[in-house]
Amino acid sequence: MRAAFASRFDDVDPLAALTVGEQPEPILPHDDWVTLRVTASSLNQHDLWSLRGVGLRAEQLPMILGCDAAGVDPDGNEMVVYPVVPTPGDPRGMTILSEHFPGTLAERVAVPRSNLLPLPAGLAAADAACLPTAWLTAWRMLTAKGRVADADAVLVQGAGGGVATAAVTLAVAMGKRVYATSRDATKRERVAELGATAVEPGARLPERVDVVIETVGAATFDHSLKSAAPGARIVVSGATAGHEPKVNLRRVFAMQLEILGTSMGTPDELATLLTFCAERRVRPVVDSVVPFSRVGDAFARLHSGAVFGKVVIDHEA
Repeated sequence: MRAAFASRFDDVDPLAALTVGEQPEPILPHDDWVTLRVTASSLNQHDLWSLRGVGLRAEQLPMILGCDAAGVDPDGNEMVVYPVVPTPGDPRGMTILSEHFPGTLAERVAVPRSNLLPLPAGLAAADAACLPTAWLTAWRMLTAKGRVADADAVLVQGAGGGVATAAVTLAVAMGKRVYATSRDATKRERVAELGATAVEPGARLPERVDVVIETVGAATFDHSLKSAAPGARIVVSGATAGHEPKVNLRRVFAMQLEILGTSMGTPDELATLLTFCAERRVRPVVDSVVPFSRVGDAFARLHSGAVFGKVVIDHEA
């Protein structure tokens, strides 16, 4: 079957480590696993990190990439893949697809049957394929960790990437006042179109916020602290611009701030997110839709840094 996979590692030029070609059909490691025919998938920064060799060992190569997908199960049902798989022996007790088990950037993928959730009516497979990693992470940051139901205002740092644009879209749909930062003027214009007040990084906000969505790290963390209202929650799921920020602990305890870390979410949270998007007619921010025959172009788009939202792969085009 055709697949996109890491054939080697290249920290300097991860695109050089990407191969598109034939791979063996999926193997079902346990009786409760099934094979899904993939109709749509989406890319994540995780895929580029895999090509750099982060989270993979040389003896695992070739490894089919991809965490997110929607497709058709053996019974003909349209399903969405929850990508977190219990993995005994891993220090975390789990992995996501493309770390220990082959990923979703292929014609077919093997997954536990319990990892398949029904595609809600009215939600396209291409949209649903954007949700399981970046959008689920943003959902959990806002709800379970950020307790956004008790908030009036939200700050999203570094709008443009998958998690950040998801957080903006979801928070706006929840009726919150949303502020979003970006260094790129064009991205600020686009995030304003999503309903947020777009500002330059470090800019003083007209109010302090109750929840901060932080995926940037050291470059924005001081601004996150200064923008937080008393008792605010600063929720962290990434550190693309440095993982060792200076933290003013006096501000943390004086303002009674909570700094919370998270990643991904649970199957129940993904089911709730799917329902929310279907019922509220919330759709993912899609940067581009690329046929599988041009999956290399999709990786190049993601690697360029110009991406705004999700890059979707159409497996049937």
